[in-house]
Amino acid sequence: MTTVDVRGGVPGQRRGETAGEPGGPVGASRALAWLLVVTGAAGLLAAWVITLDKFKLLEDPGFTPGCSLNPVVSCGSVMKSEQAAVFGFPNPMLGLVAYGMVVAIGAGLLAGARHRRWYWLGLHAGTLFGVGFCTWLMHQSLYEINALCLWCCLAWTATILMFWYVTAHNVRTGVLPAPAGARTFFGEFALAPPLLHIGVVGMLVLTRWWDFWTS
Repeated sequence: MTTVDVRGGVPGQRRGETAGEPGGPVGASRALAWLLVVTGAAGLLAAWVITLDKFKLLEDPGFTPGCSLNPVVSCGSVMKSEQAAVFGFPNPMLGLVAYGMVVAIGAGLLAGARHRRWYWLGLHAGTLFGVGFCTWLMHQSLYEINALCLWCCLAWTATILMFWYVTAHNVRTGVLPAPAGARTFFGEFALAPPLLHIGVVGMLVLTRWWDFWTS
């Protein structure tokens, strides 16, 4: 296995990332490892708090979660919706497992773990499912439930970041076949896609309740 930094080798590849023979194990930079730990922990925290509040809400239908601040920022309204248990159980229970796995993967990478292509593709598929599910939840929250949950927003942001940075890593290291231009772009401007993505979501939230925010 050969270690390649940004000064040579695969265009766009960063210091600490490694790539070997096709199908061989691939390493990751400490930056990606820490990002997975931090975003996974943020998502795990959000899922944990929502789960606890959901239990309290089941015990006492009159319970008001601490993040229910006004008619728009109303976690209770979101928790009581059908969309909050789309798979037949509370959505945050899925988050407890998924975000916990992300933290474990990030910790393993910090310890020097290297994984084969199928593993990275699996992680990419998982984050793709996560960002797709969060996108659906965003739409439901904005246009069907008509309320926001701050803890959900934290989980959405964490998922968007981990998806785009895993995508950037897989493109830079050749796990995902891509032209040299794409590898260079993700090597130099990896922050641009998640910032744009989060910015679009922020604008949708702002415009959806523009009259409320400006009143």
